[in-house]
Amino acid sequence: MALARPTRRALVTSLAAALTGAAVPGRAWAAQQPAAGSGATGRRGPAPLRRAHAHNDYEHPRPLLDALDHRFTSAEADIWLVDGQLLVGHDAEDLTPERTLEALYLAPLEQRIRANGGWVHRGHRQPFQLLVDLKNTGAQTYRELDRQLRRHRHMMTRAAGDRVRTGAVTAVVSGDRAARAPMEAQHLRYAFYDGRLDDLGTPAPASFIPLVSTNWTLSFAWTGVGPMPAAEREKLHGIVARAHAERRRVRFWATPDTPGPARDAVWSELLAAGVDHINTDDLAGLESFLDRHDRPGAPWAR
Repeated sequence: MALARPTRRALVTSLAAALTGAAVPGRAWAAQQPAAGSGATGRRGPAPLRRAHAHNDYEHPRPLLDALDHRFTSAEADIWLVDGQLLVGHDAEDLTPERTLEALYLAPLEQRIRANGGWVHRGHRQPFQLLVDLKNTGAQTYRELDRQLRRHRHMMTRAAGDRVRTGAVTAVVSGDRAARAPMEAQHLRYAFYDGRLDDLGTPAPASFIPLVSTNWTLSFAWTGVGPMPAAEREKLHGIVARAHAERRRVRFWATPDTPGPARDAVWSELLAAGVDHINTDDLAGLESFLDRHDRPGAPWAR
């Protein structure tokens, strides 16, 4: 299979990382740490950003590692089942045989967890969410994903019926909806299901659907210019309150992501409403925003 050319985002983020890397707190700390696998566990790292989600994380120059350097606690990997392998990429033409889910995410997470005394972020018992978007053959792709997650079962959050045991990594399955049936049929699972708004108010337990995700533009017209309309703000708060009452987390994709006042206005409304995961391609931008605005004691902090 031919090597894919770097994506436009990878080129842009490479430049951004070069320009801003010296000012990134997580990266500066990480540079001082022992190499993964050294067994050192004594030092506590900077606080992870509980709301930070790396959208299409694999398009960054260093998949997973860039997000972790920026203290993210959630990252998205799109996977395709090709000849029995789970390959990572947005489109079929992006796939290369060496970019597997195991190589880019599962093995590095296991290595980091071993180096950090059992957790992804050293000294912080904060589970890391791996959002796995199935791009083809949903049921078959999930079955292969399940096989691979079981090889890493010691680090994974698992569910046995309605009982959940939290691990260092929580896998949540999104994308092709055909994965739902084989997942529901399992008594013991090492992954959870990414629901949609119409899953709110249904009997599906939070032990199966702990996360509800939706496209921002399907529910809201406001994109950050001018004040948020009162009716839309009420709707946003209502969605989050309903999900939290059912013990589910909330994520919106397709929110504005161009740096500037409009994006900051939308992110501020997401924080104020208590949205659990803020979606971005701009790792440094969201890290800086959350460091300034998502502080302990803020009115929306939970």
